[in-house]
Amino acid sequence: MAEIKLTESNFQAEALRSDKPVLIDFWASWCGPCKMLAPIISEIADEHPEWKVCKVNVDEEGALAVQYGIASIPTVLLVKNGEVIAKSVGYAPKEELLGELGL
Repeated sequence: MAEIKLTESNFQAEALRSDKPVLIDFWASWCGPCKMLAPIISEIADEHPEWKVCKVNVDEEGALAVQYGIASIPTVLLVKNGEVIAKSVGYAPKEELLGELGL
């Protein structure tokens, strides 16, 4: 499944009202660790259709980053039923990332 680009206008519908768990990657184009994590996020999106995998560009969607207290990137949040239930900050290999998120 393709990753979904989240913006302020679609965040509620795509992330908070989703009937699936939502993995949200907060990233920026200039961020080295974000670039390292990007292929892992894509793999997760392809391998787990039972999850919705989304990306938030913090440079374009600063208000969302502030709203969710994103102080470092990459930050990956796991949202279920509209609530953040897990968080991973910084680069991590896939298995470690999934473990940090309890998946």
